[in-house]
Amino acid sequence: MRPWPGTPYPLGAAYDGVGTNFTLFSEVAEYVELCLFDDDGTETRVRLPEVDGFVHHGYLLGIGPGQRYGYRVHGPHDPERGLRCNPNKLLIDPYAKAITGGVDWHESLFGYQFGDPDARNDEDSAGHVPLSVVVNPFFDWANDRPPKTPYNESVIYETHVRGLTMQHPGVPERLRGTYAGLAHPAVIEHLQGLGVTAVELMPVHQFITDHGLQQKGLRNYWGYNTIGFFAPHDGYAALPESANQVQEFKGMVRALHEAGMEVILDVVYNHTAEGNHLGPTLSMRGIDNQAYYRLVEDDPKFYMDYTGTGNSLNVRSPHTLQLIMDSLRYWVTEMRVDGFRFDLAATLAREFYDVDRLSTFFDLVQQDPVVSQVKLIAEPWDVGPGGYQVGNFPPLWTEWNGKYRDTVRDFWRGEPATLGEFASRITGSSDLYKDDGRRPYASINFVTAHDGFTLNDLVSYNDKHNDANGEDGRDGADDNRSWNCGVEGPTDDPEVNELRARQRRNLLATTLLSQGVPMLLHGDEIGRTQHGNNNAYCQDNELSWVDWTLAEKNRDLLDFTSALTAFRHKHPVLRRRRFFQGNPIRKGDELRDIAWFTPSGEEMTEQNWGDDFGRCVVVFLNGEGIPDVDQRGMRVLDDSFLLAFNAHHEDIEVTLPEEGYGAQWTVVIDTATGEVRPPEEGEPVPAGGTIVLTARSLVVLQRTGQE
Repeated sequence: MRPWPGTPYPLGAAYDGVGTNFTLFSEVAEYVELCLFDDDGTETRVRLPEVDGFVHHGYLLGIGPGQRYGYRVHGPHDPERGLRCNPNKLLIDPYAKAITGGVDWHESLFGYQFGDPDARNDEDSAGHVPLSVVVNPFFDWANDRPPKTPYNESVIYETHVRGLTMQHPGVPERLRGTYAGLAHPAVIEHLQGLGVTAVELMPVHQFITDHGLQQKGLRNYWGYNTIGFFAPHDGYAALPESANQVQEFKGMVRALHEAGMEVILDVVYNHTAEGNHLGPTLSMRGIDNQAYYRLVEDDPKFYMDYTGTGNSLNVRSPHTLQLIMDSLRYWVTEMRVDGFRFDLAATLAREFYDVDRLSTFFDLVQQDPVVSQVKLIAEPWDVGPGGYQVGNFPPLWTEWNGKYRDTVRDFWRGEPATLGEFASRITGSSDLYKDDGRRPYASINFVTAHDGFTLNDLVSYNDKHNDANGEDGRDGADDNRSWNCGVEGPTDDPEVNELRARQRRNLLATTLLSQGVPMLLHGDEIGRTQHGNNNAYCQDNELSWVDWTLAEKNRDLLDFTSALTAFRHKHPVLRRRRFFQGNPIRKGDELRDIAWFTPSGEEMTEQNWGDDFGRCVVVFLNGEGIPDVDQRGMRVLDDSFLLAFNAHHEDIEVTLPEEGYGAQWTVVIDTATGEVRPPEEGEPVPAGGTIVLTARSLVVLQRTGQE
């Protein structure tokens, strides 16, 4: 088989309808062999004939979609200097659009012999590693249009392709755990009823289960162990053996778009599955180790590790930055996703040692005409020194607001000295985002996520219960800021269960009534539990999968959550595009856009905010003070509301503000009863009148009777 010269761009395998162009970057390679595999595993090796700018390339006529391939890189092998080329290791194409097969944890994958890390291992790894696959780039998108939902109108639903669908009774068994299952009408109907505007999918880039988990009989469930940044994970395809995962993924995106929902991917560009210096050689380690990975400067045998996974990608290298940016653009332009959530995003800003807000990666994103136009969400921390960077990302970025999560949890479990910060968090965290020109929607507000307790477990456990992970309880966070309401785990005590139900409603309501972008964790709306496991990364079983029988058992919670999202969508004062100013909305008008009151109906003072034991606060939101205009340029107007929060363990009588704020008010949301109702169904309360706030509850009152 004689290759033509081909072209050095694009990188990866590009099928043009007649043949396929293969390209691979390696600055250290002496030459590169393309390895083609037949259905029976027969390997044919073809040396790539050309090199331009360290890109090895060649074109093969008649090679098309479905062709399985890999690379062997011939070059220097000197681990002490950070050089790890070894043609005995069959390598995955970093730009592969599809990858098939798992890792067979064989000795040949490693650069050393088991039991002797200093002994070089030159056994051929073919047959033990996944293979790259040439894909068909053509797909009928029909009339697909991205929803382009504004941030302030978004409700994000963090979910897992497999976990959401494995036990859904409406999804055919053959489609459960797949992209097609997520696109099934039964799943889409649930998401639409819940008011979701975007699904945030936990990692769908090709990933593997590491050797240690496999030895324990466990699997990598979450997927934060990437080995292919362009390839949708083949384990989520209904027909993985046909390498049809690209087409199936595109079909899922098309179906969700048609239902009005965006697709956001949780992406892991901070490390790969090749691990530390004792890890397997699967791809980039054997292609150009120094270019792709951050090595210890004084001892390049070892890897810098800002992620706790063994390695960190080298974002100081232009070729690694190109890989990341090419991947992002591919998922937007070819796979049509609508945004990204960047795992441990602070790692991407470490050009030198410290986190650098002006790093090259952020400059590239800022100027990129494709990537800069989609939703960009940072997990704004990593495990390295100075890695907690909440509030410090550039203006295009939104952030998982860890301070929001911690403050809201503390408030509802009754921790002291949280009242002032609680007020800041529920109004958009202006202290974090306003000074650099960002808006309230820079704050992605959440109280639960995949990493930690579910909502049900947050109010049912004081301590983590991670025995199933096989790490003797050493894994998972110890600072959960949870409260079991008096009993650890399940109980038949009706008072405890009633309190837990109220606390679930309090946390959901707070999230959906706060300024910013609310994010819900899948299954929280029906009371999903992981039985106290706060780190279920390796539990690909019923412990992590959504139990859909709870949808009927906890129908009241599902209905309450759906009513809350509908309420949020209806009222723009709850999802403002700009921060509150605390000023009159019109010249000569004393009524401000926001005001805060004590339970006695008096405006809050500095002394009130400094009260270490503050548990109750009332906030007035002026629906006439929204500084936005609609698509026609008309001023946005809404009703006005009072939000009354009581985190105290006893009932509190609350006096409503004086008549200037509203002549009368009607309760429309009450977490004590779980009711969300229109104002005409409630009993009006006059200005200066009183209501009783049930212990640990919140109430929303709507201004009524205005001319």
